[in-house]
Amino acid sequence: MKLIARILAWLVALIVVVTFGAVGWLYLNPPEEFRVANAYSAKIICSSVFVSGRKAEEVLADDVQAPGHWLLKYVSIARGEDVVTAKLFGFLAAESAVYRPGLGCASAPNGDLDAVRAVALTSPPVIPPVSDFEWPLGDTVSRKADLRAEALLADPKLIGPGARALVVVKDGRIVAEAYAPGFNAETPLLGWSMTKTVTGALAALRIQDGAFSWDKAKLFSEWTDDRAGITIAALMAMTSGLSLNESYGDVDDVTRMLFLEPDQAKFVRDKPLEAKPGEKFEYTTGTAVLLARAVQDTLADRDAGLAYPRQALFSRIGMRSAIFETDETGTFSGGSLLYATGRDWARFGLLLANGGDWNGDQILPVDYIERVGRASAVSGGLYTEALAWKSGTGEQTAEQTGLPPDAFWALGHDGQSIAMIPSANLVVVRLGLTPSKLNYDPAPLVKALLGATMEPLPEPEPEPAQP
Repeated sequence: MKLIARILAWLVALIVVVTFGAVGWLYLNPPEEFRVANAYSAKIICSSVFVSGRKAEEVLADDVQAPGHWLLKYVSIARGEDVVTAKLFGFLAAESAVYRPGLGCASAPNGDLDAVRAVALTSPPVIPPVSDFEWPLGDTVSRKADLRAEALLADPKLIGPGARALVVVKDGRIVAEAYAPGFNAETPLLGWSMTKTVTGALAALRIQDGAFSWDKAKLFSEWTDDRAGITIAALMAMTSGLSLNESYGDVDDVTRMLFLEPDQAKFVRDKPLEAKPGEKFEYTTGTAVLLARAVQDTLADRDAGLAYPRQALFSRIGMRSAIFETDETGTFSGGSLLYATGRDWARFGLLLANGGDWNGDQILPVDYIERVGRASAVSGGLYTEALAWKSGTGEQTAEQTGLPPDAFWALGHDGQSIAMIPSANLVVVRLGLTPSKLNYDPAPLVKALLGATMEPLPEPEPEPAQP
């Protein structure tokens, strides 16, 4: 019995040593999956708190843990004055995101919080006060809502699970909008890949300014090989030919770029070619990050680059709420990280649907407007020539969805969408938290709204006679 007791004691000791050793190894060398889980959590919660004005615990539960990877259920967070830190099991693989006024939050993959803080606007952004003018020139929505459109926005099947903000614009005016509990017309929400379309518009503005051209090549000094043949047009059409993996696995190129790399543009620039530029369509977030970097490089310095989106675009069309976030080095995360209210996303959609015209001011160049709504042959008709989708989320043509052939989209992860139909003067914004596994498609909602808003409102019932 003594021998058995000794053996058991040794086994227990061995288990304790192995366990502590494994925990120590994980602490010092956390797997990349652990780091991504924490960096994603810290970043989403940081932006949701400091930009959207939500509660950290609510975001952790509803946005991070409920729909996410199983690892995320074991994330805990701590909030500081300008920082959110996330850890697994309370101590593993700590990752932080830091808030900067006017620039939102940025991850600090190497733990250098001061480097993130150093990327700041030299002066606070000038945000115009709330205006009494009618939307979209101001912030007043006085037009009576279209009751049929409102009814469609109340249909759970049409709006899909997790819808948080819906805005319908017909003939330049908001005719219906709806918000989930806890959200309203003043809540900035993440557009995810709808950001790509905004980045394309910013690049078009620099083309208009003469800073570069559609066929500009040799975009970065590191590209001394065949990558020097990548043009602005190739970036806009997602035909760079760079080898980028966007499978959205635990750790692929896009998650690594967004959450483990302090310099997102450098990470993408260093990728080799897998195809000749212009010959292969491949949708990648890194492509839009490179375009954002190319835009910033045309400006005088980092301060001018950081101020450019608001000066050149957001302020001109009244996107007061827009917050374009950067990486640790100050490059705009042009593929995914722009926050704005539903009404401000609708302003951007209206600008595109109106051919780049804003109240008589041709803000966006006509050649860009032609490209942003025109299907790319290389993409098989799914994508346009300027960072927008010609197909809906189901990869169908406009004709297959039953929408007019001039319809085009800005689409984003987790169910974000702006449908733009110039011929019908219709823009439909849908924001929310709807994981792709739920297979939600916004096209039926847009089609129903198209039918409802194309007809005149019914005449009101006569008032009953007074006794």
